[in-house]
Amino acid sequence: MNTRHGMPPAPGARSPGAHDEGGASDLIYVIEDEPEVARIVRATLQDFGFACEVFASGAAALRRLQVEKPDLCIIDLGLPDMDGLDLMRRITAASSAGVLILTGRGHPADRVMGLELGGDDYVTKPFEARELVARVRSILRRRGQAGAAAATQRRRARFNGWCIDWASHVLTAPDGTEHLLGTAEAQVLRSFIERPHQILTREQLLGTRDLLPTDRSIDVRISRLRKKIEADTEAPQVIKTVYGAGYLFAANVEWD
Repeated sequence: MNTRHGMPPAPGARSPGAHDEGGASDLIYVIEDEPEVARIVRATLQDFGFACEVFASGAAALRRLQVEKPDLCIIDLGLPDMDGLDLMRRITAASSAGVLILTGRGHPADRVMGLELGGDDYVTKPFEARELVARVRSILRRRGQAGAAAATQRRRARFNGWCIDWASHVLTAPDGTEHLLGTAEAQVLRSFIERPHQILTREQLLGTRDLLPTDRSIDVRISRLRKKIEADTEAPQVIKTVYGAGYLFAANVEWD
């Protein structure tokens, strides 16, 4: 069946269980100014279980990046407002997202430059929908394995005189007092520490995309953390509330 760029995959074309291999928790940004190409890429990714947001310009993607970090960005090099390679540099500097370059530029120099500047893979148009999904999965799998390996090496994190041991969930205060964190509290603290000085939504902190407006569980966890690490819980200096957006961890972090 022909699923090249210009023809979306037919319903039911993927094999049963395709969702098992990837996607449901992965967010992908598609930065593509050709509406038809963007539509096909979005439909393909969503059909295989990926969450997907589409942007027609680099500036729009960078604005969104300040609020939510994707797991992977698919970037067209020929954007209307900036060169795709420059956008790629800015995205990789501001996040840990993987990058797949999807472009009509097939010149070897562009491919080499894109990969040397930090791109994980390079796909030229026209493209096979199934191949695109396979390359997306491959990038996410490689980066996930690398992240897991790094996490096992980074056992402790330090901030403002505090130390958290991820193996035991023991949070040690500057004066040596130890606090044993529950799993839920440790999960939220780790989300903050891995992305300091970034606004994180309640959904990001809980690791879900379908949080109900009435769910206050994240607020309870943050209140507990503040009671442990803040000198004044009424005027927090480490875990700050960004009204209408989420929370921000305003401390520098060092890893052991």
